[in-house]
Amino acid sequence: MSEQTKKQKPVHLSQEEILKKYPNEVGKVALDYRFYPGEDLYSDGAIEDELLKIVKERAAVEYPDIIEEKNSWPILYHLSALRGNIVDWLPIKPTDKVLEIGAGCGAITEKLSEKAGKVTCVDLSAKRSLINAWRNQDKDNIEIFVGNFSDIEPSLETDYDYACLIGVFEYGQSYIHTRTPYEDFLKIMRKHIKNNGRIVIAIENKLGLKYWAGCKEDHSGVYFDGLEGYPDGGSARTFTRKGLERIFRSCGVKEYSFYYPYPDYKFPATIFSDRRLPNQGELTDNMRNFDRDRMVLFHEKYVFDGLVQDGLFELFSNSFMAVLGPELEASYVKYSNDRAGEYELRTEILDTLDGRKVRKVPLSREAAGHIKNMNRYFKLLSKRYEGSGLSINRCALASDGSYAEFPFVRGVTLEELLDRCLETDDMEGFYRLFDKYLALISYGEEAEVADYDLIFANILVDGDRWTVIDYEWTVEKQVPSSEIAFRAVYCYVLEEEKRNKLDLDFLLAKLKISQEQARVYQEQEKKFQKQVTGKRKSMGELRAAMGTYAVDPKDLMERHLQKILDERIQVYYDRGNGFSENDSVYLPDVYVTEREIAADIPFDGNVRSLRIDPADQSCMVKIHELTLNGAAVPLNKKYLETNGKRVKDGCCVFSTQDPNILVRISAFVEQGSFPEGILTRGENILTVKMEVAPLSAVMAKDMEMAVKRLW
Repeated sequence: MSEQTKKQKPVHLSQEEILKKYPNEVGKVALDYRFYPGEDLYSDGAIEDELLKIVKERAAVEYPDIIEEKNSWPILYHLSALRGNIVDWLPIKPTDKVLEIGAGCGAITEKLSEKAGKVTCVDLSAKRSLINAWRNQDKDNIEIFVGNFSDIEPSLETDYDYACLIGVFEYGQSYIHTRTPYEDFLKIMRKHIKNNGRIVIAIENKLGLKYWAGCKEDHSGVYFDGLEGYPDGGSARTFTRKGLERIFRSCGVKEYSFYYPYPDYKFPATIFSDRRLPNQGELTDNMRNFDRDRMVLFHEKYVFDGLVQDGLFELFSNSFMAVLGPELEASYVKYSNDRAGEYELRTEILDTLDGRKVRKVPLSREAAGHIKNMNRYFKLLSKRYEGSGLSINRCALASDGSYAEFPFVRGVTLEELLDRCLETDDMEGFYRLFDKYLALISYGEEAEVADYDLIFANILVDGDRWTVIDYEWTVEKQVPSSEIAFRAVYCYVLEEEKRNKLDLDFLLAKLKISQEQARVYQEQEKKFQKQVTGKRKSMGELRAAMGTYAVDPKDLMERHLQKILDERIQVYYDRGNGFSENDSVYLPDVYVTEREIAADIPFDGNVRSLRIDPADQSCMVKIHELTLNGAAVPLNKKYLETNGKRVKDGCCVFSTQDPNILVRISAFVEQGSFPEGILTRGENILTVKMEVAPLSAVMAKDMEMAVKRLW
């Protein structure tokens, strides 16, 4: 939702008129308009018509192509399958009933309907509800109530297993018009779930690091709005973790768990929890400004690393997912569904009665084969590395083939150990670890099986025990260990600029890889990535295509400071001993337009000459006005000298980086055309108005060469 939506006055229609305008059934989806006033109170305008046309005329398998074609934030937001990640991991059973408030265009509904027995949706907008119905028209377990939540709520059932408020709770004061709307909203929701049911709230963190780093507030589009407490009001309110906990406790909620969707809850790639918080180096995907430009005040990855190290991540996570009710088994979830269909997976860490386990779940029918292969790869790699000291984490397939399960292995990734060496400049330790890695992966090199993805992050080290924890990209052919090691180094350096201190030439020599062979391997890596992604654009590529900017204010500040420096002039005073820096001043704010200068230069009766430096670069200067105490100064050599060349009276070109114009004050008291008595012993004013046009040094030199006379 967004505060950019436009409010409209409702026009109350009869049920008969409403049913003439809107269908009460789309495919197998039922729509209930009993509480609908007749017109949408909120609308995002023409984009909703475009979305409706898409879901009516195009199949879901075409949505990725449409997203890439349109380069539109609303299209991405409403049609991307990644939206469903926020609820996909919940243990919703086929017999469960789910209530979804603020269902909108159905991105979350689609995922809920795949898991639950029945999904009841509530939304204020008939247009959005139609979009929802059309995109899910083949589902027979969805009903949609259209209208205001307060009007619909008394008719809702009271035995839901789950109630989902995804991007909705922050609008509680729009639904509930009381003095404590968020508390009252939650109390109402609790009436509609079973005793052991769960309420799921996904919401932005008021103190999310992205807001400190320069992202605009998601709802208002105003910099630092939430951090400052929404000084200009608005319908949305986000909260800190402690703020949410106060609301929960005031409503009598005793059992709740916090989860941390990353990068945020809209397109979560990873979901952390208090039982499995992020490690240093995990939070690298922070450029997510799809809909608005943003500033980049600091490198979020490094700040996140510091917060993780000091145990403060949960306070600054960009989003929260609060689950009210019994704690879930999953303590960590990672999605790999931005890939080609046959490789789409969900990896989760589960805390079960039998201990902690790792599970990989296919997210498409095609990916079931990929999961099944993991058991085969485990056996093949175990055989190859038997006796080497490199363990392969055991894989067991579920009896129905619905997932692969692995023991949870404790330890530190080799990647983290190598990083520690780099941070402390312990290059001896780094190469010692690398040599051991190379020796281990080279064992049984002649075998017709190799783990192509033996990168440093996929190896856990616990003392002398080294364990491969991920081997989904195993190939049944012989691959030189030097190639696998090169890929590990290449990925390692590519992911983090601080690792550029590595001597790559030394590593290549150690691996006996030539520069030409390295280029071949790099091309192979690009092809491999395209194979994995199915040639789809990454989220980063989609963001770039949408044309939003990430602006570094430090660069802007430097440019602004340079602009201040450029838009001033320096004036030197000669009191009989020549010009010096000690007797000079800068006059700021002299530019009245981009190129025009107007300045009043004061001086006393002891000054014999003034020197004006109009710029710090090659330029052309045209003097429009030069007066002394109101009297015009003739623009000739008697009164003026320059280190440039005269083009015509009052106009000069300078090829030097230090152009200057000398005004001979002493000439004003000599006999001549200048009026006598114009100078005073006290303060005098030289007024100058000139136009300054910057030139490249080459162009200025050419122009000087074309001018015959010195000024």
